[in-house]
Amino acid sequence: MSDQNPYEKLGVSEDASFDEIQDARNRLLEQPGSGDGNGLELIEAAYDAILMERLRMRQEGKIKVPERIRFPEMRVQSSLPKENSSPREQSPAWLQRMLDQPTLSDVLLPGAWYLGLSAISVFYPAVNDQILQMALVVGIGISIYFLNRKESKFGRAVLFTLVSLIIGLVAGGLIYTSLLLQQVPFINLNSNQFSTVLTFILMWLISSFLR
Repeated sequence: MSDQNPYEKLGVSEDASFDEIQDARNRLLEQPGSGDGNGLELIEAAYDAILMERLRMRQEGKIKVPERIRFPEMRVQSSLPKENSSPREQSPAWLQRMLDQPTLSDVLLPGAWYLGLSAISVFYPAVNDQILQMALVVGIGISIYFLNRKESKFGRAVLFTLVSLIIGLVAGGLIYTSLLLQQVPFINLNSNQFSTVLTFILMWLISSFLR
């Protein structure tokens, strides 16, 4: 072989892999004394000559050139960190701290309680709304219990429960009034019953899916 053999210039054998050739090139470029123009030019010229030879050999069917040699930009793109499109990871940090990933039992157990309370509120004949008030008291206790069981933060559990109670009662009254104005046929529920059931649904969601 002549002194201008590009493999000898890079210090690799002719059957070296692409990674070995690239590592040799980078190593030579980092060596002291290679920063002058002639040294860099010789190294790059040898590297380019090897790539051109490999491409020519592939066209002749002698070797199979890896995709990263034919399309080096693909290697650069693959090395970039991939963005995670998970909605949970893209959500704000404060929201991630509040949201929970409940197990099936964490969802079904409070759901069974609130389903029973909703049935009592709808089908049990209320006398001066005392039944509804008792059901709400029990529902509040259930919400506080399940929320406090997750993080052992009683004050936070009470706060979330009271917020759900207020939102449920207020939203229930507004929605019920809107349904009456639109003359939507409903299943013989009065405003208090409708608001109580909506509050139980909201409490179930909070106690199941919030910490």
